Amino acid sequence: MSAAISPKVFDFLKKLTKNNNREWFTENKNLYTEAQENIVLFLEDLIKKMSEFDPELEKIDAKKSLFRIYRDTRFSKDKTPYKTNFGASLGMGKGSQKGGYYLHLEPGKSFIAGGIYMPESSVLKTLRKEISLYGQDFIKILNDKEFKKYFSELDQDDKLKKVPQGFEKEDPMAEYLKLKSFIVVYNLSDKEIQDKNAAKKLAEIFKIMKPLNDFLNAPFL
Repeated sequence: MSAAISPKVFDFLKKLTKNNNREWFTENKNLYTEAQENIVLFLEDLIKKMSEFDPELEKIDAKKSLFRIYRDTRFSKDKTPYKTNFGASLGMGKGSQKGGYYLHLEPGKSFIAGGIYMPESSVLKTLRKEISLYGQDFIKILNDKEFKKYFSELDQDDKLKKVPQGFEKEDPMAEYLKLKSFIVVYNLSDKEIQDKNAAKKLAEIFKIMKPLNDFLNAPFL
């Protein structure tokens, strides 16, 4: 039987958004624990389904893949102590050197993502060279009919205004070389993420992402 995201998860996050302080959180720690346990069960089911097409995921621990709910407020003007979402990295994170997958749960703002997010400079340079050299293969992945059905384009956040040093301005892949991350995002409604078959559906979409990850991982194998 498939695990499902309980409505209690979003109920907890909505309450936390209104009461983002340590006193309330401490008094309602049981709501957090219950939500966390539900998400871990869902992730275990999701990882199992995803491992059928990406065996590398079998070694991921569902509980460890879930990001801490406690915010690092040291360098932030926003001093609220807790995140108002749950995030899980299935081989993907900031500065990662490997293409992976990500799940974000937040009322009205849930999404899944895949690719490499904000890699370190040496990795970024290697990826840009790969895209420049094998542009046709890269474009073929992005223009695949099934891929296009869920992902209209790569995320454009933090895109450079000019082609980076070391690459020709006239490079046919110039617009892609300006990117600092190579990720795709699919937004989810609350209804979609709480559907009893959500793990199966998300695994199917993640499978469609996999060729992008395979391309990004190729130069590091």
